[in-house]
Amino acid sequence: MSDANLVFGLHAVQALLSRAPKRVLEVWLQSGRSDERVEKLLRLADAQAVKVTRLSAREMELRARNAEHQGAIAQLASSNTLGESALDEILDRAGNVPLLLILDGVQDPHNLGACLRTADAAGVNCVIVPRDRAAGLSAVVRKVASGAAEAVPLIQVVNLSRTLKLLKERGVWLVGTDEAATTSLHAADLKGPLAVVMGGEGEGMRRLTREHCDLLVSIPMTGVVESLNVSVATGVVLYEAIRQRGAQP
Repeated sequence: MSDANLVFGLHAVQALLSRAPKRVLEVWLQSGRSDERVEKLLRLADAQAVKVTRLSAREMELRARNAEHQGAIAQLASSNTLGESALDEILDRAGNVPLLLILDGVQDPHNLGACLRTADAAGVNCVIVPRDRAAGLSAVVRKVASGAAEAVPLIQVVNLSRTLKLLKERGVWLVGTDEAATTSLHAADLKGPLAVVMGGEGEGMRRLTREHCDLLVSIPMTGVVESLNVSVATGVVLYEAIRQRGAQP
């Protein structure tokens, strides 16, 4: 059983049953739990005809493999990760002003989960990540994302440079973040077809990724810290784009 096909935690399992119940094979609940949150989960599972099995605390720990499960685990039919071939269809459905998020080498699953959660809140059409040297979908990512991993398509690509070229051919403006950039985020035009490009922890964007960007912007910093966590920076940039577009996500 793949770790990527398990979802841990009451909130994450409830979100999954609400948003993508057809992907749930079975829900496991720890025996002896009967509080209000568990009852809500049971009602959702019953309404979607999803099988629920009660397991002992020991059995739950074995299936969770040391992950924090809060007494609830969902087993999924398959991963929600897509390939580059799905990108054209996603862009076609997105209309005239798609909003995409590209994460170049984010390796911490907690950061990826937080970015997915923010992307969902901001109305992002899809999140693109490289297949190598980057975090992919896992139980930890799904738990941190709190249901967003089932709502936002995650595309893993073999060659990120090729994907960036494809996006530019489709008229998508690539805006990357770089603390050394001379253009402030608030001075950039983010109203059109847009892909926000964020670098990974530590080193930021790779050279080729940076060279493909149409514009590099910096996030204004007035305190003593030199940079923001990638998931926080992602939220700042995405919501500046939403502000400029003058619409709710």
